[in-house]
Amino acid sequence: MIRLKNIFVSSALAVSAFAFSQGTFTNSTYPQSYDNQSSNSPKDFASTEKLMTAKELVDININSMMSDPVLRNASWGFVIYDPKTKKVVSSYNENTPLVPASTTKLLTTETAMSLMGEKFRWITQLEYSGTIDVDGNLQGNLYVVGSGDPSLGTNKAGASSYRDIVSDFVLAMAGKGIKKVSGDIIIQTAVFKANKSQTLPENIVWLENGNYYLPVGSTLEISPSNEKLIAKQSNPFAENKNFYYISPYIKQMVYADKFEGIGLTTKVPDAPAYLANTLRATLLKSGIHVSGKVTPRMTDPNPEKRELITAYQSPTLTDIMTYTNQHSDNGLAEAFLRTVGFQKNGDQTLESGRNAVVAHLNSIGFDTSGLNYIDGSGLSRSNLVTPIAQVKFLTGLMNEKFYKTYFDSLPIGGQTGTLKRMFNGNGNGQIFAKTGTLNKVKTLAGYMKTNTGKTLVFSLLINNYAGSVDQVKSKMEQLLQPALSL
Repeated sequence: MIRLKNIFVSSALAVSAFAFSQGTFTNSTYPQSYDNQSSNSPKDFASTEKLMTAKELVDININSMMSDPVLRNASWGFVIYDPKTKKVVSSYNENTPLVPASTTKLLTTETAMSLMGEKFRWITQLEYSGTIDVDGNLQGNLYVVGSGDPSLGTNKAGASSYRDIVSDFVLAMAGKGIKKVSGDIIIQTAVFKANKSQTLPENIVWLENGNYYLPVGSTLEISPSNEKLIAKQSNPFAENKNFYYISPYIKQMVYADKFEGIGLTTKVPDAPAYLANTLRATLLKSGIHVSGKVTPRMTDPNPEKRELITAYQSPTLTDIMTYTNQHSDNGLAEAFLRTVGFQKNGDQTLESGRNAVVAHLNSIGFDTSGLNYIDGSGLSRSNLVTPIAQVKFLTGLMNEKFYKTYFDSLPIGGQTGTLKRMFNGNGNGQIFAKTGTLNKVKTLAGYMKTNTGKTLVFSLLINNYAGSVDQVKSKMEQLLQPALSL
């Protein structure tokens, strides 16, 4: 017994010494050379590995990370879980609530998939009222009826561009014999009627790593001061976006819909309105006169009888969810949140979406004791979740009929999405996970395919780390590397 203990201790020291020499403790603010503390060759390390199990190597990595300059003052939690045995393989602070960043999208997108189904599509309809005379004159109105499609006109996930949608609309009108419109183009978007009256999620991160966040609601209660509206583009879905202001909190640009001096009112860009205006302009250029104007109509107490001309269907929920998880798209994730609120509770408010997600999580046995679910994207620093809750959630997902679809939506280490630049060596093609990044927050949760053919579930949430994001990503790779041999 003593002899075995001595072997383990000496092995542990050998591994620690080798890890130290390989830069485990390297940080830009610390000395870069530790040559005098390393005397182990790769051959010695290989011999040490043979004396130890993969689990022991994972546990040694955890111990070394606790004193690493990048992580020793951080709050972090880690767990590897075996979905077959339903047992924790290795863990550290697995019950500690931590900021999950964009791994929050796991909860949002899975709820959407569960409540609405893989083949769900948003529909945008073109309709008309009145009559069409023998000369092709429409004595009535055109209607563009939106349903909250978050991909409309964006080209995301295979969505059509505005130009292509309008072209199809014009062609369908020609098929109905319409050559002139003696009326208005009316936009009906009642699904999102209350956006402007809502307040923003608490403690929101306005801008991270060059990606803007499009909040919905009023900043009046947050009371940002000295905002400066600095830009407006004609296309609200262009890559360079449209409205921005300087946030006094981070001194960076953020999206804004309306500047009022004492506060900001923000909203999702009005996609149906942009589509309707583009349609009107295209019709006029094509020689089809439109006598009226584009006008919104949120409610219609005396609806006209209308006929369908054509309808545009969004890509499937599967396609849009995959794009969301691969690219960590915040706008799409927030649209999912509001859509599940509308589908479940009949309105699209932020609170309705939260209630729908939390109710769903409770229904599947999610441990909500450490959960604080504030938004759909994970950009609020008030979001909290425990690593153990994440892995048990992901384990439960494996029994769902849409598991393969969901699994396929996750980035692959070294190959796709937000994991393309991680695990380019060990772990390439073996890590399938959602990433999360905020300032001094780096997270990763998902599945790993081990060298022995197992599928394990893991969560690694790191808050308040030191050094650069590349350094903490390197530590994450080092921590997970021996787990690939479990």
